[in-house]
Amino acid sequence: MAQGQIYKIHSDFYYVTADAEVFECKVREVLKKQKEKILVGDFVEFNNGYIEKILPRKNFIARPSVANIDQIIIVSALKQPDLNLIQLNRYIALAKYYKIPTILCFNKEDLDFEENLINQIFGIYEKLGFKIVFTSATEHQGINAFKELLKGKISVLCGNSGVGKSSLINAINPELNLRTKSVSEKLQRGTHTTRHCEIIKIDEYSSIVDTPGFSNVKFDFILPADVDLLFDEMIGLRDGCKYGDCLHINEDGCNVLEHFADIDDSRYESYLEFVKEAKEYKEKIKYEGKKVEHNKKLINNKSVAKISERKRLSARNNLKQQVYKEIEEEDRL
Repeated sequence: MAQGQIYKIHSDFYYVTADAEVFECKVREVLKKQKEKILVGDFVEFNNGYIEKILPRKNFIARPSVANIDQIIIVSALKQPDLNLIQLNRYIALAKYYKIPTILCFNKEDLDFEENLINQIFGIYEKLGFKIVFTSATEHQGINAFKELLKGKISVLCGNSGVGKSSLINAINPELNLRTKSVSEKLQRGTHTTRHCEIIKIDEYSSIVDTPGFSNVKFDFILPADVDLLFDEMIGLRDGCKYGDCLHINEDGCNVLEHFADIDDSRYESYLEFVKEAKEYKEKIKYEGKKVEHNKKLINNKSVAKISERKRLSARNNLKQQVYKEIEEEDRL
């Protein structure tokens, strides 16, 4: 049984690299029935063109779907399209949720953008501990510094369409010649030039996961009271709030609101937007009934069958009937 890593998925075919070779594989039916989704980046066991087993993951992100990565590099454009800080904060919060180290790359430095934009970026994100790099794929500015951040790692590039992810990869290694397309002047956004996730080897030591552009990240999978855990500037303040379920909006005794001046406006605006989405999710699951009833329980560290309340009540009734029957038989004797 050979082991390798999935570097590309296309239709029902999974392309696995192992010992510098590429193998085109399909998935065994028994693995399909387990309903565990196979992701780009997964390490697998395969044999005779069929994937037999998915090996344990060290991490993953759901959107885009990638596993076993070392860092996320969020690529934003300084211009064309204009920098959207709330969208950037979405990606940062998503990376925080999956506990994956994050680097911020601001591309298209050669364009004519607002003078105070770079100072604003450093003022918000440098004090939060992020590594920041400025690049221009077309002018080859900052490419060596960008390449150094990739060294020895598998990195995911994520960001909206049109920010220049594919252009950056081409600037690092022109031989790859990935397809690019310009941004629409009317819509101020790009079109999807990357159609699927794929691990691309940049050099002997580094790889990048090129992903489709996406802008539909929503916090429809988290409860409102947990959203502040995705904001480093709030984590140290939340325990000082009067109420344990404080949402830091208009509550009395909110420690976050007392330190509101220390939080950037765009970050707090992002927080409010994510809380709103999380509230919609909470309302949704309240009526859908997401509770799962397990058929096992632990007693003295041993797993035993769990009897439902209905069956337990039925057993009690049967026991009562048996007792009454025995009493009646004794009375007749």
